[in-house]
Amino acid sequence: MNKKRICIVGASGKLGRYMVRHALDRDYDVVGVCRPGSVDKLAEFGDRITVVPGATNDAAVIARAVADCDGVLTVLVPWGLKNYSSGTAQAVLDHAEPGARLVFSCGWHISLDGKDVYSRSLKAQVTIGGKIGKWLRVADIEDQVVACRRIFNSDTRWTVVRGSDLEEGESEGLPVWSHHVGDAVLASNRTRRIDFALFMVEALTNDELIHVAPAIVGCRTESALANG
Repeated sequence: MNKKRICIVGASGKLGRYMVRHALDRDYDVVGVCRPGSVDKLAEFGDRITVVPGATNDAAVIARAVADCDGVLTVLVPWGLKNYSSGTAQAVLDHAEPGARLVFSCGWHISLDGKDVYSRSLKAQVTIGGKIGKWLRVADIEDQVVACRRIFNSDTRWTVVRGSDLEEGESEGLPVWSHHVGDAVLASNRTRRIDFALFMVEALTNDELIHVAPAIVGCRTESALANG
């Protein structure tokens, strides 16, 4: 039986490297996409993965990387002011194999149906962070919103995983999730980064998450244990 082949777009980042490890643990054939200057960050995996260097919003790079892949895991990062998130999302949507399982990562600030309830602190954080990022010309949070809207409007088999505040540490297990930010189970607003990656990889084989934007929180957090 042939191995399932998946592509991880943004493989060299912290979240990406955790996803690579989880995918290899599940015996996937892994293709990783990362910027040329970050290839060395994947050296720990040796020849266990195939690395495709290039900008993740480069359609030609993505087309080469996702060829023959059963699934694509994409880290949507709002770098710079050149539509990096939306360009990356569009390239994946355009070039992934028909029927491939597509899983994207973003933050809680993304809303699928407008029914999320955000705290004042989170709204302020997004507003202030967005303005500073644009002023410094290092990030464009609004472009991440554009990227996710394109995903939501596509007819692909997508999932957009919305992460809470992330922390390092050993795995606590598969995070719990809810449809809307503001739900009691999510109140702790904390997830281990290694477990965010675990949820992304697990979503590849969970058809209940198709066309869903789950907001996740660590399974051992106070709110998860109280509302499980």
